[in-house]
Amino acid sequence: MRLLNENGEQVGIVPLSEALSQAENKNLDLVLINAKSNPLVCKIMDYGKFKFDSIKREKELKKNQNISELKEIQLSMTIDKHDLETKAKHGNRFLLEGDKLKVVLRMKGRQNAFSKMGLEVMQEFFTLIENNGNIEKQAQIYGKSIIMIIVPKKQ
Repeated sequence: MRLLNENGEQVGIVPLSEALSQAENKNLDLVLINAKSNPLVCKIMDYGKFKFDSIKREKELKKNQNISELKEIQLSMTIDKHDLETKAKHGNRFLLEGDKLKVVLRMKGRQNAFSKMGLEVMQEFFTLIENNGNIEKQAQIYGKSIIMIIVPKKQ
């Protein structure tokens, strides 16, 4: 097997018994690095410390990852001004947390005939949250719904 010492330097090709004795003399573990190569590659290291460091590194990577979710806010054509401001406050909070925002306005019954009014409601909603977000997808009519997607502004 090909043996690497605790510093990562190559010792050479040695038999298994000699590699085990070297690891035992240094009070370290013999760890198989690559089982598919010919000859096998092993390293002398403290396996407990290696495992601890790798878990710590994974936690750090997860902590630094910025996972953005798609949050949805539903509006209606007949929404009152104060209710719209409340929904905008929730939308601002979502955007500040780094999440995308999907704004959906569902039209019922004869409201489909007045879809321009729905687009105005969507525009009014965006003016309330434009300090924290940019439009990724403009408000468009899809059947009985009007959908707009807003992304947070870069800090």
